[in-house]
Amino acid sequence: MTDEIHDNKELKRYELKVGDQVAVVTYNLSEPNLMITETLVPEALEGQGIASRLATHVLADAKERGLLILPVCPFFSSYLQKHPEHAEAVHPTYRGILGI
Repeated sequence: MTDEIHDNKELKRYELKVGDQVAVVTYNLSEPNLMITETLVPEALEGQGIASRLATHVLADAKERGLLILPVCPFFSSYLQKHPEHAEAVHPTYRGILGI
């Protein structure tokens, strides 16, 4: 598995290449907000923690860049509810919505 997660700014998505397949987190950036719109993991790669790896990377990158996450993606919202330690990276309105 390739360890490098790449921010493909042109396509507005974080990418993780695994073999000949690519898992992605798509976003819209409107500083200081980073709206996470979708997390897509190819079916053959499901159950390997790839979506969680992407989420962890995106959260760290957003924090480093001073961005606030707007999690409209169902996976990302669920991930944040399971990991409330990342609440400070989430926009206050979404913190309330997610109960974190």
